[in-house]
Amino acid sequence: MLRTHTCGELRKTHLGKTVQLSGWVNRVRNLGGVLFLELRDRYGETQVLISPERDEVMHKLVLGLSPESVIHVTGTVKAREKHVINKDIPTGEIEVVPDQIEVLNSAKPMPFEVNVEREQSEDLRLKYRYIDLRRPSIQRNMIVRSNFIKAIRDFMHGEDFIEVQTPILTASSPEGARDFVVPSRIHPGKFYALPQAPQQYKQLLMVAGFDKYYQIAPCMRDEDPRADRSPGEFYQLDLEMSFVDEEDVWEVVERMSQYVVKEVTDKKIWKFPFPRYSYDEVMLKYGSDKPDLRYGVEITDVTELAKQSEFKIFTAAECIRALSVPAELSRKDVSDLELVAKANHAKGLAYGVLKGKTFESSISKFFTPGQQAELIEVVGAKAGDTLVFVADTPAVCAKALGAVRLAVGKKYQLADPNVLAFAWVTDFPFFEWGDSENKLDFMHNPFSAPVGGLQALKEQDPLTIKARQYDWICNGLELASGAIRNHDPKALLKAFEMVGYPEKEVRAKFGHMMEAFELGAPPHGGIAPGIDRFLMVCFGFEYIRDVVPFPKNQKAEDPMMGAPSELNDKQLKDLHIKLEK
Repeated sequence: MLRTHTCGELRKTHLGKTVQLSGWVNRVRNLGGVLFLELRDRYGETQVLISPERDEVMHKLVLGLSPESVIHVTGTVKAREKHVINKDIPTGEIEVVPDQIEVLNSAKPMPFEVNVEREQSEDLRLKYRYIDLRRPSIQRNMIVRSNFIKAIRDFMHGEDFIEVQTPILTASSPEGARDFVVPSRIHPGKFYALPQAPQQYKQLLMVAGFDKYYQIAPCMRDEDPRADRSPGEFYQLDLEMSFVDEEDVWEVVERMSQYVVKEVTDKKIWKFPFPRYSYDEVMLKYGSDKPDLRYGVEITDVTELAKQSEFKIFTAAECIRALSVPAELSRKDVSDLELVAKANHAKGLAYGVLKGKTFESSISKFFTPGQQAELIEVVGAKAGDTLVFVADTPAVCAKALGAVRLAVGKKYQLADPNVLAFAWVTDFPFFEWGDSENKLDFMHNPFSAPVGGLQALKEQDPLTIKARQYDWICNGLELASGAIRNHDPKALLKAFEMVGYPEKEVRAKFGHMMEAFELGAPPHGGIAPGIDRFLMVCFGFEYIRDVVPFPKNQKAEDPMMGAPSELNDKQLKDLHIKLEK
């Protein structure tokens, strides 16, 4: 070993001992000829004291050391003088007086400073990610990630779940995002696909009798970059259970969350068990299927009441909804919120400031005093609040006021950063209109079970059918989607038929699934929370790169490895591929 102790380990109990340390030169300070070398590793830092009187050769060596050089120090632990004790670090009461310093690797000038927390360009940080990862703040994040995943694994094994690694090379699927494809050299003209998720494999594991499965699964999707997901690839806690209904899946996830949050964070869970909301309810109250529930400020439908006024925009509108903002907004404040509403397809934003029992506004003259009083009561506004209105279709009202609500929450810091407001959103529509109103499409996972099963698919208006689908949300983010699966092959074929896939095509793409379901498939369901997003919400990280060891940039490129890269002519020939220029 090139060290007896780490750089964060030595204390006053080690005084007088001979130790060996290895690490990176954080910095060297020259105070009147005496050198103070800060030696750093992932555990912390230790001060090494070098005086010219004691060893002139060593003194000259250290003066020439460049930051981030790797060295090995052998020396004796001594107490620091009182005036140089550093109470901000665990090793601040001791220092090491070296007998020998060996340079293991001398570093060239760094592309950016490691020991200074300063914003650098993203591409520079990603090109030299191994340097960026030396920064103590980023190393702490990676340690948090490791502990977080360990806590998940500890819980899942304690609940008798079996961890199974499913294949990375699989078949392309027509559903979901675009696949990353891998050409086969052995089978010319054929391609593997990288898994978007282990969806089919985990369902087949249920058919195989593994009634409790999980894995920390890599997922690859060729989709546009998103702020809360690493481009191209991410990891999720993938789990599936047999002989369960929705409440069984929720109960496991809730207890897992409670365990992990307690083990690795100091956050508080808002409500336990987690509240349940229907999709229709959250879209009406919050204008979003992933609302931030740490504060109220709910949207109210005032269509019937507002249409009784003489305000022509209201009387002509299909839907009118209102939001009571807990502040007296200025004209500029309202203008800023109107820009938010217009960016979400609203034509404008009507408003009024509540003064006593009436509201002052350019539209107040169109309401009688009685109508104003009733409106204030329905919305639940208080003196000093500002009522804002959107008049449009229900979908536009929801989206626009949902965005306004989030802007208000951010501007007035209404959300408690120490609270995790977990909740379930249920009863999603099974179908929605696709690119045109002549073609149905699945709103979520095509393998989800419809409420009412095959009978509902045969008899109900398709747009009224609900899915046994649920989303797990927290603080304005969707952490996961899950469902009780459609294990009935007849119902599965009918569902695909309704979105335009005939049985022949379904069996061509999913023949293995159909055959498995015809050979004894138990009722089953599951969920798959994204690890990176779960981490972000639990610890309040702003950027996905803060929790991913080797993230890609916003163009889905890896500047460090130079990926994606071109193949040479021989590689292309081996893969039976010709590029069209």
